[in-house]
Formats: sequence, structure tokens, C-alpha cells
Amino acid sequence: MEITNKILITGSNGQLGRSIKKLEEKYPNTSFVYTDVAELDITNEQKVCSFVEQGNYSHIINCAAYTAVDKAEEEYELAKQLNAFGPTYLAKAAKENNTIFIHISTDYIFDGEAHRPYIESDITKPPSAYGKSKLLGEEMVKKENEQTIIIRTSWLYSEFGHNFLKTMLKFGHERNELKVVFDQIGTPTYANDLAEAILTIIHSDKKPSGNKIYHFSNEGVASWYDFAQEIMKASRLNCKISPILSKEYPLPAPRPFYSVLDKTKIKTDFDIVIPYWKEGMLRCISNIER
Repeated sequence: MEITNKILITGSNGQLGRSIKKLEEKYPNTSFVYTDVAELDITNEQKVCSFVEQGNYSHIINCAAYTAVDKAEEEYELAKQLNAFGPTYLAKAAKENNTIFIHISTDYIFDGEAHRPYIESDITKPPSAYGKSKLLGEEMVKKENEQTIIIRTSWLYSEFGHNFLKTMLKFGHERNELKVVFDQIGTPTYANDLAEAILTIIHSDKKPSGNKIYHFSNEGVASWYDFAQEIMKASRLNCKISPILSKEYPLPAPRPFYSVLDKTKIKTDFDIVIPYWKEGMLRCISNIER
């Protein structure tokens, strides 16, 4: 069988990397190479350069990131290394080796002051250190490699690792009541659906139009309170969810109050059909229960 694409995935032990791995059998003509920090430390420019040069990759998907939103307030330098400098080394190596580079970013680069879904060209103004490190990464990779495809996503969860859905399931089994913020609005995104979208882009005959920044989340809108309610309902857990304001549950890092993403561009450019967020949640819970 002829291999038509060879894809390097960094940060492959995370939610998105593991979700891509689940889908690889759908692409028999594609070779997947999975690395995490043990195989490739993306903050080591020399190693990145050598690794990419020797691999002859058609694409790199950068799933490696510093995602501890609250800890980033104290560890901004480390967040910058993983979210800005590391991706820039990958972008540079990709350009030097004629490799398409796909970088994952976040809704937390917006300030949350909008009243309609954010489009790709909207002004960015991250309120947190984490958001600042991710925005710096976007700016640096675009400067280094203008062919970079940046995909911003939101509220990512999956069967893997630590995330909101799995935390709610754990607490739902252990507690009778939970308080969850209802004044932060966004869209939960099943990592499996994001992985599907990325692989669709890679295997599409269509080329990105103009600015290569895209927004992807599941369809629809929810608060964290709504999300928690639906998780309990779908899992048949008898745990009462009570709504609270963000100021009643203070955290080190400020979050955007509204970070819904407009997906028109990615749907138009690549004919991608995006599932509603509750559908993704039900599939994820079903996979966990299995």
C-alpha cells in the first residue's frame, strides 16, 4: 500500500493526540508518528530541527501545550516555553522541510466581552497568563511560517486525561450536590470531533483561503452549569447541580465570560459538518462507560 501522508503528532499523550490515534485506522494510506516529551522535547530547538529533518513528514500536528490555566499565573515562563517557543521551533522546522504545520490554539485568547460568536479576525485580548502564552504562540508561529494553519478550539474534553466532563462524573459518584458557575458561556468540544476535523483538513483537496486561522468547537452554546447538568442527566447520576457566579468561586486565572466561536470559515473552506455539543458529550460518556 502506498503511503500518501506521513504525520508527526507532538504531545500525543494528551487528549487530542490520543483522540487522533483512535481514528488512524480510517486512514490506511497515512503513516502516523506519535511523540510526547520523552521522544521529542519541543522546547529544544536543535532536537526539533533534527527530528523533523530526518522524518520526511508531510504534516505536523502540534498537540503539545501547557494547559494548566491557573498554574500559568505563577509559571508564565514555562507556559511561554511550551505554548510559544516550542511551537515556533516546530513551525520553523516545518518550513525548512516543506512540511505543513497545524497548531492548536484556544478561545482563551479573547477577553470575553463580545455578545456574538467570535470570528477569526476579531481583536484578541487574553485576560489570563495562559491566554497570553497561547496568543504569543500564534503570533510567533505565523511570523516564522506564514503557511501555518492555526485552529482555535474551546472547552476540550474526552475519555482521556483530566477534563471537566471526567471531573463531573467523578464528583457525581462521590457527592450529592455540586456548585458550578453559570455566567461563563462557551461551547464544550469533544476532542474526537476536533481530531476528525483536523484529519479532514489534511486529507482534503481544498486549500485554506487567505488567513489560515480557523475556529472549531462543537455546535451550540452552553454555560459550565448547563454542561454539568447534562452530564449528570446522561450518566443517570443523582447529584444536584446548583448555579453560582464566577465571583463566588474565585480562581487565580480570570476566564472570558463569553467565548463562543464562529465556525463558518472552517465549515465553508473544508465542507466540515460539526456535531451539536450534546451529541459529542453523549458519545464520550458512552465510550467511558464501555
